Amino acid sequence: MNTTSRPRPRAILRIHFHPAERTEELYRQLLGVVDGISSRVEPLPADWSAYVDLTGALAYWGRDVEGLVAVLRLRLLALHGVQCSAGAGPTRSIAAMAADITPPGAATVVQDEPYEIAAFLRTRPASALPGIGPKTARTLSRYGITSVGDIADTQLSTLQRILGTTPARLASELAHGVDERAIVPGAAPRSMSAGHRFDLDELDSDRHQRAVLGLVQKLGGRLRTSGEIAQALTLTVTYADRTQTTRTRSLAEPTAHSPALAATARELLTGLGLQRARVRALTIRAERLRPAEHAVRQLTIDHADDKAMLIEAVQDRARRRYGKDVIKPARLAHRPGVGTNR
Repeated sequence: MNTTSRPRPRAILRIHFHPAERTEELYRQLLGVVDGISSRVEPLPADWSAYVDLTGALAYWGRDVEGLVAVLRLRLLALHGVQCSAGAGPTRSIAAMAADITPPGAATVVQDEPYEIAAFLRTRPASALPGIGPKTARTLSRYGITSVGDIADTQLSTLQRILGTTPARLASELAHGVDERAIVPGAAPRSMSAGHRFDLDELDSDRHQRAVLGLVQKLGGRLRTSGEIAQALTLTVTYADRTQTTRTRSLAEPTAHSPALAATARELLTGLGLQRARVRALTIRAERLRPAEHAVRQLTIDHADDKAMLIEAVQDRARRRYGKDVIKPARLAHRPGVGTNR
C-alpha cells in the first residue's frame, strides 16, 4: 500500500489593521484576537500588521483558509470595530503581495497549488516582488523585464549580471513561489508614541517640521524618564482625505538623546516631500524599546555630545520641577501652536 502523502499545504496570512485611531494598547488587543485563531503570530507594529501561520489552525478549526480568515475579520470587527485587509498564500512573500493589493474589509487568498501560484505571481509588476524597489525595477525594465513572470523566465546567470549574485537568486526564487522563511512568533516589541493634530489641514512645511520637533522633544523626555532607549523611529502622516503614509528608519545607535531622535525624524519627514500635502496629523513612534543600561555608545574624542547629554539631563530635571514648558528649543519657544494630543 502506498503511504506517501502530499505534505500539508502551507497557509501564511499577512493582515493589516485599519483603525480610526492608533494606540499601542489597541494594537496589542488586536494581536490578542489574532492569537485566538493561531498562536503563531509575528507582530509588525511599524505598519500595524502581522504575519500569521494558519497551517495548523486549519485542521483545529475545521475550516479552509477563506473561512478562517473570514472568522478572524469578523472577530476584529465585532470586538474592536476595526476593519482589516488580509492576504493569504503558501509563503510569506505571496501573502504580503496578496495583502498589498487588498482593500480594507476584504481578503485575497492564493491557494497552495502550482497553477494558482503561477497565475497570481506572473501577472504582477516586478516592483510588487518583495526586495524589488523602484530603482531595481527601473534597472530591470531597461532589459525588458517588467513583470514577476519575466523575472521567473529570465535565466539566473542573466539576473546575476544585472542584480548581483544574492539579490538575483532571491528574486528568482520568489518569482517561482519559493520562500522557506518561517513565521517567528513573539510579543510585539514595546514602543512609545506621541501625536499632533493640526487645527486645520496644514500645508506649511515649516509647521510640519516644528510639529515633528515638538513630538521628538516629548518622546525623548518620556524615554529618559522611563529609562529606555529606542532603536528606530516611525513617522505616520495622516492627510486631509484620511489616507496615511508610514516610514520607519533605524537609528544609528539606540538612544533617547533628543537631538539624535530629531535628526532621524527630520530625515523621515524630508524624505516624504510634503511641500504641497495637506496634513491633518503627525505621529512619531519610538520603536523596539529596551532598557537604557543596554545602550552601547560609539567612543569619540569629541566631548560635545557628552556635554549636550549633561545639559539635557539638567533640562529634564528643570521640566519635572517647573513644568514641561519651562525650557523649549529656540525654534519652538517663539512660535506657539506646536503640541501633542496624546
